[in-house]
Amino acid sequence: MLALAPASAAAEGLKPVVADPQIATHPGYVDEKICSSCHAGQTVAFATSHHAQAMAVASDATVRGDFNNTSFEGHGVEAAFFRKDGRFMVRTEGSDGKQADFEVKYTFAYEPLQQYLIDLGGGKLQTLDIAWDTKKRAWFWLGTGSAAKPGSTFHWTGPFYRWNRTCIDCHSTDPQTNFRPQTNTYESSYVATSIGCQSCHGGGAKHVEWATPQSPASAKTSLPRAGLSEVGMDTCLACHSRRTRIVGDYQPGGTFLDNFSPAMLRSDLYFPDGQILDEVFEYGSFQQSKMARAGVTCFDCHRGHEGSVKAVGNALCTQCHTPEKQERFTANDPSGHFDTPAHTHHPEGSSGALCANCHMPQRTYMKVDPRRDHSFVIPRPDLSDRYGTPNACTSCHEGKTNVWASQNLDTWFGTNWRDRPTIAHAFGGAANGDAASLDALRTLLGDEKQSGIVRGSAVTELSRIAGADVVADVKAATKSDDPLVRLGAAEAAINLPAELTLDAVGRLLGDETRAVRVAAAKALGRTQSLDFLGDQRGDFERAVAELKAYVDANADVAEIQSTHGTFLLEQGKSEEAEKALRQAIVLDPTLPGARINLAELYRAIGDGGKSEQTYAEAVTVSPDRADLRFGHGLSLVRQKAMEQAIGELETAVRLEPTNTRYRMTAAIALDSVGKTEQAFALFDPAKAHMATDANSLGAAIQMGLKLRRYRETLIFATALAGLQPDNQQVAELVRQLQAASQDRK
Repeated sequence: MLALAPASAAAEGLKPVVADPQIATHPGYVDEKICSSCHAGQTVAFATSHHAQAMAVASDATVRGDFNNTSFEGHGVEAAFFRKDGRFMVRTEGSDGKQADFEVKYTFAYEPLQQYLIDLGGGKLQTLDIAWDTKKRAWFWLGTGSAAKPGSTFHWTGPFYRWNRTCIDCHSTDPQTNFRPQTNTYESSYVATSIGCQSCHGGGAKHVEWATPQSPASAKTSLPRAGLSEVGMDTCLACHSRRTRIVGDYQPGGTFLDNFSPAMLRSDLYFPDGQILDEVFEYGSFQQSKMARAGVTCFDCHRGHEGSVKAVGNALCTQCHTPEKQERFTANDPSGHFDTPAHTHHPEGSSGALCANCHMPQRTYMKVDPRRDHSFVIPRPDLSDRYGTPNACTSCHEGKTNVWASQNLDTWFGTNWRDRPTIAHAFGGAANGDAASLDALRTLLGDEKQSGIVRGSAVTELSRIAGADVVADVKAATKSDDPLVRLGAAEAAINLPAELTLDAVGRLLGDETRAVRVAAAKALGRTQSLDFLGDQRGDFERAVAELKAYVDANADVAEIQSTHGTFLLEQGKSEEAEKALRQAIVLDPTLPGARINLAELYRAIGDGGKSEQTYAEAVTVSPDRADLRFGHGLSLVRQKAMEQAIGELETAVRLEPTNTRYRMTAAIALDSVGKTEQAFALFDPAKAHMATDANSLGAAIQMGLKLRRYRETLIFATALAGLQPDNQQVAELVRQLQAASQDRK
């Protein structure tokens, strides 16, 4: 076998491996080459997969981009690609804004695009934001809009593009971040440069010992799974998901929700009907599907080693969707005549007759990488008209309308398809501010036929839009058998009043699932008195210890350090909170949230001078952030520097003119220094009928009355009466203003 593996690899045209200085043999793991000495067939099959080519040392054998004195220019980004002394080089803008030459150390991915990693020192590997399109054979920029400023979060030298922080979990074998907070450096290592056998099967040391004839362990034939981890759905989902790691020592075979906390169906990640919007990979969409609830797994469709699908075209789907019901499926019946023109209404063999094209529509990420939706939706052009969701009909038939598509579906299937249950009305309505969505979300939450991620997302969304009114809903969700529903309840508790949180989700502090416990600890951290927890104090302290482990596992993520700083402040640990927030700023100096949280910490402990100074520093770093200008303005008000405060508040209004809070605060500040005319001018009577903020309308009314501008004030009062139809004082004010306006004629 030792002789066979290299020969087979050569026959497959595999490229030689270049030595990688970051490879280390971690405890419990072995050199990946040992695996191929016994498992040559699997090794050759795996080598053909994209997994095996996820990352490689840059060499003539691995680099696919054109480095023969080529260049790219666009969106304010410039780069030149060339060779120097056998190395692959890029000349582009560095973190200091100056052009410099950088050496490519690694390739990242294989197709349809390949990126390149550059070592900036301190162990930091940065992913260049100019990638190679392997199909068009051209360089392209991965960003959107205009280029980020040098040194900022989304510049290629910033934290977002840092391999150690953002990418390391899923492109190498047993990657260890090894971040050193004291020096803001990394000593990252892995067992193999790319994804290898032990990425899925776990450390192979026990297995090799068991398989070695002369080893005493070889006689222990009862060794579970021959010393390897069980490969199941959770193994795949550890990477194929939009998630945050909550432990620093994940090992293959571990339960997904004990190691990671997945993103729910948020409106910035998913369309209202659950289809993929942002780059969320497969977990969140597949969890919604009937297939997942029926017990279908990744390996029903995909080959484990090659990563390819098991069959071509509709043959993949008709493994299960046969005319006769299969014994495997009891709760869900997948049988039927689907692979026929009578169902598809498209010619046999055409693209429109392919199951995946209708039920797994594609969306392109990173500009060239199409990914299929795994929620297996039924096309609903009627929902596309109402909520802007995509549908396969108009995606394929370019130039056709949703109405056209709906009419065709009416002709083929009658109109009952329009009444099929959908989550779109609940989530779409909530996103649009529709009050009826509350009942729709409650219905989803109570429907046990819905997937856990839908129900968990429903309770989270309920709390976002209804706050304290949904305490009973949150409490009910904590009793669900599905951990995703309980996770949704724990995350929903963040939006509840602090005094109601313990009663709502206190039981989750001792939940059997780590992701739920950590989320509950976050929510319950807003109380400073541990005595308030009573008998649950022990559970809280244990959950907080797990929360700390999660924070440590993400020690190089500024956003998590910033959030933890706020948690510590809520716990009354101001010194620790300050340390965490300052570390967040070190990690990402351009992250506004960390600076805002630090400034508010100083305000909370009564140090107004430091609060104002911190806001001033934040504005210097990010002068175009309205929230920073607003916060700085308020800090200046507290320092009684009204002239400067008004300037900052007016700048916040200019930067974000639709923000009613900014506008109202600026107006109140102007009024306080006798500039009531200028203050009243900030309110637009022409837009009063669209106002939803009663406080802002009230401020406009007060200033209008002060200036005796009754006609304009009447407009604001009428709008307020529309928001508060049962408020008799407002109704009386409207009558008085109507009379005063008549007298002025």
